[in-house]
Amino acid sequence: MRLSLVTLTVGAFGIGMTEFVMMGILPDLSEAFSVSIPVAGYLIAAYAVGVVVGAPLLVGMLGSQPPKRLLIFFMIMFTLGNGISALSPNYITLLLMRFISGLPHGAFFGVGAVVATRLAEPGREARSISVMFAGLTIANIIGVPLGTYLGHTFGWRFTFLAVAIVGVLAIVSIRQWMPKLEPTPGASLRRDLKVFTRVEPWLIIGITMIGTGGLFAWFSYIAPLMTEVAGFSSEALTYILMIAGVGMAIGNFIGGRLADRSPLKAAQILLLNMAVVLIVLVVAVHYKPTALLVTFITGASAFALGAPLQMLMIRAAKGAEMLASSVTQGAFNVGNALGAYLGGVPIALGYGYTSPEWVGAGLALVGLAIALFAARYQRNDVAPAYAVVEAEG
Repeated sequence: MRLSLVTLTVGAFGIGMTEFVMMGILPDLSEAFSVSIPVAGYLIAAYAVGVVVGAPLLVGMLGSQPPKRLLIFFMIMFTLGNGISALSPNYITLLLMRFISGLPHGAFFGVGAVVATRLAEPGREARSISVMFAGLTIANIIGVPLGTYLGHTFGWRFTFLAVAIVGVLAIVSIRQWMPKLEPTPGASLRRDLKVFTRVEPWLIIGITMIGTGGLFAWFSYIAPLMTEVAGFSSEALTYILMIAGVGMAIGNFIGGRLADRSPLKAAQILLLNMAVVLIVLVVAVHYKPTALLVTFITGASAFALGAPLQMLMIRAAKGAEMLASSVTQGAFNVGNALGAYLGGVPIALGYGYTSPEWVGAGLALVGLAIALFAARYQRNDVAPAYAVVEAEG
């Protein structure tokens, strides 16, 4: 594996850790700031909003710069945001810092995905992207359980401090091993925005921000689901998150392989599978062995979507790949915010901690409906950029 791709993996590890560790320390933050679990969940939404705002804004403003310089700048922002989060004196301050920490998230992945395709061998672009996304899955195997352990044992501030340390490692590795790549010729915000005058990028955005909401409706509330419904102790959350993380890691590479064949078909299959698995989880979670098994399967099903959706957008946005790719990351985090918010609504109404799974299944099915429409749009030959590229491949 190329060290240049490993640098993207390290950055993705830090980003994945700070994004997903919130689910593990949500009860700790709820207790520390004397707020309810749904209100603590807004810290997840604030980060996601930061991603949505920062992804197109930062890439649009800085997209003409060399990719290596951009990646280093984004990781510096990320590291400072998480370091300052560790010092937050109250809930409102942490809410603001979560927003700021989220600003470089989508921009990093947007630029990183394009860099990964440039470094890949022909026909293996999606698998190269999946190497970057592997950082997210490794974060869920190692980083999130570690961050959860630190939060439970020493306090939530140590969790954010650990994330900041990973950010420093990412900066050093990018400076050392990432090759110098030329910026996109003639890149400008005005030119890049023209890609969004076409239909297919908007369909991909819809699939991403609604369909992936199913993942976040489940994962945002996995801690109370496993402790209050399945009956696990809070100490067992570390191992439960590791099981989910292993599932995500396996699903990520499966998604990369499927996407190199047909990213749109892969997205359809995976969205349907995610909806079914979330419904099964409602029953399975009442028994510890099946709760763990389906947690693994849910992680694999949901996280396999990353590479297919990213490849769809890159293929649909020739000439404006970095901006469009970063917008896809923004859409992922609209799904994060949407899933966290909508998943919390039935909990607040008293329907229990299994109710977010029904919300998640519904979101996945809506995403599937959009993906099926996109396939019909492709068959009708209404100028789908990614269909042309797939036909040539």
